[in-house]
Amino acid sequence: MFWGFRRKELTFLNTVTEWVKDGRTQKQVIMIISLMVGLVCGLSAFVLKTIIEEIKHFLTSEFIATETNWLYFLYPAIGIAITALFVKYIVRGDISHGVTKILYSMARGRSRIKSHNRWSSIIASAITIGFGGSVGAEAPIVLTGSAWGSDFGKRFHLPPNSIMLLVGCGAAGAVSAVFKAPIAGLMFVIEVLMLELNMSSLLPLLVSSITAVCVSYGLYGMDPQFDFSMSKAFSIDVIPGCILLGVCCGLISLYFTRAMNWFEGIFGKIKKKRYKFVLGASVLGILIFFFPAMYGEGYDVINQLINDAKPEEILHNSIFYGDEQNLLIYLGFVLMFKVFATTATNGGGGCGGTFAPSLFLGCIAGFLFAHIWDGAFGLVLGNTFYLASRNCGLYGMAGLMSGVMHAPLTGIFLIAELTGGYNLFVPLMIVSAVSYLTINVFEPHSIYAYRLARRGELLTHNKDKAILTVLSMESLIEKDYRTLNIDMDLGKMTVEISKAHRNIFPVIDRAGKFAGVVSLDSVRKYIFRPELYHKYFVTSFMKEPPSLLNTNDTLETVTKKFEETGAWNLPVVDEEMRYMGFISRSGLFNSYRQTLIKFSQE
Repeated sequence: MFWGFRRKELTFLNTVTEWVKDGRTQKQVIMIISLMVGLVCGLSAFVLKTIIEEIKHFLTSEFIATETNWLYFLYPAIGIAITALFVKYIVRGDISHGVTKILYSMARGRSRIKSHNRWSSIIASAITIGFGGSVGAEAPIVLTGSAWGSDFGKRFHLPPNSIMLLVGCGAAGAVSAVFKAPIAGLMFVIEVLMLELNMSSLLPLLVSSITAVCVSYGLYGMDPQFDFSMSKAFSIDVIPGCILLGVCCGLISLYFTRAMNWFEGIFGKIKKKRYKFVLGASVLGILIFFFPAMYGEGYDVINQLINDAKPEEILHNSIFYGDEQNLLIYLGFVLMFKVFATTATNGGGGCGGTFAPSLFLGCIAGFLFAHIWDGAFGLVLGNTFYLASRNCGLYGMAGLMSGVMHAPLTGIFLIAELTGGYNLFVPLMIVSAVSYLTINVFEPHSIYAYRLARRGELLTHNKDKAILTVLSMESLIEKDYRTLNIDMDLGKMTVEISKAHRNIFPVIDRAGKFAGVVSLDSVRKYIFRPELYHKYFVTSFMKEPPSLLNTNDTLETVTKKFEETGAWNLPVVDEEMRYMGFISRSGLFNSYRQTLIKFSQE
C-alpha cells in the first residue's frame, strides 16, 4: 500500500515538474519554484506554531498561577527525551543548529540540504518547545524552508548557484511566514545567508516572502504578532539613552554568544548521549521550575512586558510571585540564566534555535534598562529624559538581534513589522547600529557563523573570501604526477621520467611518506649518461619544496602560501605526511575564475 502511494506521489511530482519546465526559461522556472517555496513555507510555519501551542496548552493550561509546579521540572526532560528518540530512531541524522547547517551547505557550493529536514525539524522542534524547551522555532522552520528550496532545485536539475538562491528563498519565506514580516525575511537572507544580491535574485526572494506572508495572513489574520501601543513618541532627548542601551545590548549579546559557545563546549566533551541528556534536562528543568518565564519561546512574556502587564502575570508559578518589588530581580535572573537554558535544551538532545531567545532577552534587557535609566536620571534630568519601558522593550529586541545575529537591518525591520511600531524607526536604528558596532569590537562573527569561522568554512559577504570558501580543496589536487622512491638510482629514475608528462616528481620514503621533490632540470644533464646510472640516487637530486600544503588547509591559506613562496606548484600531504598530489597556481586561478563567473551570472 505504501509503495503504491509512493509511486502515485512520484508520478504526480513528475507531471508537475514537466509542466513547470515545458517551454519556459530557467529564470521563469525559478520564479514559479519561488512561489511554490513561499506556499510551503507559509503552511509549514502554521503547522509548527499550531502544534507548539496545542502541546503547551494541553500541558500547562490547568496550572494555578499562584503556586509553583514541579511539572515544570519534568516536562522539559520528557520533551528532550522524545525528541532525542525521534532523531535517533526515525531521522537518524543531526538536525540541530539549523541556520549553521544552511551556511555550511552554501559554503560547500552545493547548497544541498537533506530532504528529511522538510518535516523532521518541524516535528522535533514542536515537541521540544511544546514541552518547555527554552529555544525558538524560527531556526528549525528556516531549515525546513531551505530544505524545500534545495529539494525543488534538485528535482528541477538546476545548477548550484540557482539551488543556493532557492535555499535563500526558503529561508526568506520561513522568516516572513512565522513573523508576518516579509521585509525582515528578505533582510535576514541578505545579511545572514546570501553572498550578494542582484536583480535576478531579488525577485525570487520577494516572491517567496510575499507568498509566505500572504499565507500567514490568510491563516492568522493581518494583525501584527505582538499587540503594541506606543506610550511615548520619539523625541531628540531620548537619543543618549538609546545609545547607552545599544552599548548594553552589544555587551549582553557578547555575553550570550560567549556563554553559549562555552556551555556547548562542555556538552561537546561529553561522549555519551545519555549523559548529555541528564545534564541538559537537569539544568533546563531546574531553571524553568524557578523561572517559568523561560518555558518555551517566551513570546507571551514579551507581550506582557510591552503592554505593561501586571507583575503577577509575569511572575506566575514562580517563588517570586506575590511581590511586585521582585519583578526586576526576577527578570535580572532570567536575563543571566536564559543562555544556559537555551544551550541545555539543544545540548541535551532537543531541537530549536536562538532567534526567539534573542528577542526574549532583548525585550527583558530593554525593560530593565528603562527602569534603571529612569530611576538613575529621571529625578536629576527631569521627565523630559523619561524612557518608556514598553518602547525600550522593542529597542532591546532589535539590539539583541543585531548583536547576536550580526544583522542590524533584520533587527530593525523585524521589530517594526512584529509590532507595527513604524514610528520608532529612528530609535530602533540607533540601538541596532550601536549594538552591532559594540559586539564587533569583541566578536567578528555571529552566533550562527562562529562554528564555521573557526574551521575556515564560513561563506562571507567578501566575494574574494567567499569564493575561496566555496572552492573544494579536493577538486584542485592534481594526481597525475609520477612518484619516485627514495631508494631509486638514476637508472630507475630515468625510466620513470621517460613515462612522465610533468617536470616535477614527488619523492616517497620507505614508509610511504612525502620526502621531497625532484625537478627535471636538476636531472636533465645526467639522464643521457648510462655510466652514471648506478652512481647517483634520488637523494642526490631531491630538494625540499618551498612550502607544503595540508589537506586540512583552507583555500585562503593555500592562496597565501602561493603568494609568499612565488611557487607555481606545491605538494599536498595529509596529517600523516602521506603524499596526496599537487596544486598548481594556474589550476587554482582557473577554478577561482570559473566560480566567480557562476556567482556573477544574473
